[in-house]
Amino acid sequence: MATLNDIVSDFEFIDDWEDRYRYVIDLGKKLPKLADDEMNPSNKVQGCVSQVWLVSEPDMSDASNPIMHFRGASDAHIVSGLVAIMLIAFSGVPAKQVANVNENEVFEKLGLIEHLTPQRANGLRAMAARIKQHAADVLS
Repeated sequence: MATLNDIVSDFEFIDDWEDRYRYVIDLGKKLPKLADDEMNPSNKVQGCVSQVWLVSEPDMSDASNPIMHFRGASDAHIVSGLVAIMLIAFSGVPAKQVANVNENEVFEKLGLIEHLTPQRANGLRAMAARIKQHAADVLS
């Protein structure tokens, strides 16, 4: 999977927004599939227009500050790509630092913030809130 820096670099070379959207969709297609039983109401992110599911898999090797890993999926192609970007931004981050990740900055770096519909932006905020809640739960 690409890193956030890889995506930023790739976006610098892609001028056309249609091509950027295709790139985002391709990121979503590379997401590992969730099992059918993982696409359940407890993993569903509320506040998204499209269906989005999020699975948290913390690495508890250091129980005082576990490393957060996430998997996710959506039923919409472009949203799957946005989910992929969110997972890249938050996975591999120590739980204590997850709250400090600013999802808006991530999308501003990519120039996506002004190209998202209000509904998609709300969905991203809901997903970020859910990710941050998972990290807080693991720490408590």
